[in-house]
Amino acid sequence: MKILVFSDSHGNADNLSRAVEWERPDMIDAIVHLGDGWRDAETLHRLYPDIPLEQVPGNCDLGRFEEPERLVLFGGCPMLLCHGHTLGVKSSLLRASYEARARCAQALLYGHTHKPYIDYHDRLWLVNPGSIGDYRRPTYCVLTVEGGKLSPANHTLD
Repeated sequence: MKILVFSDSHGNADNLSRAVEWERPDMIDAIVHLGDGWRDAETLHRLYPDIPLEQVPGNCDLGRFEEPERLVLFGGCPMLLCHGHTLGVKSSLLRASYEARARCAQALLYGHTHKPYIDYHDRLWLVNPGSIGDYRRPTYCVLTVEGGKLSPANHTLD
């Protein structure tokens, strides 16, 4: 299973669709958007309606009242999706990782910092795809799920 993970598009829906095309839409099983670009994710979903979309709102997604953190299953692997602003990820990942562990997640997928990050600590993946909306160095994550195992990799959109 191949999942594209985006965050912080901030109005740059073009970069989202460029990344989907680069990764080949027919090879993508799901798309995740981690906030600060709710409308961008909806635009992307209209372009690729056959690819399931999961998203959470960010601090810049004004007027959105959906849950800021959600647990989803991909390939049998539970993952906590959040933008991160409600869990203080700019200062520390401690609170967010505690929340992920409390929900029995195998991965914490978060955004907000605009900095790509991947770490594996004590059976929990911490994954930030960075900012796909960055005009200098847009980044995103490809998350592969096979046999109950996760394998994340961050990429720069050229």
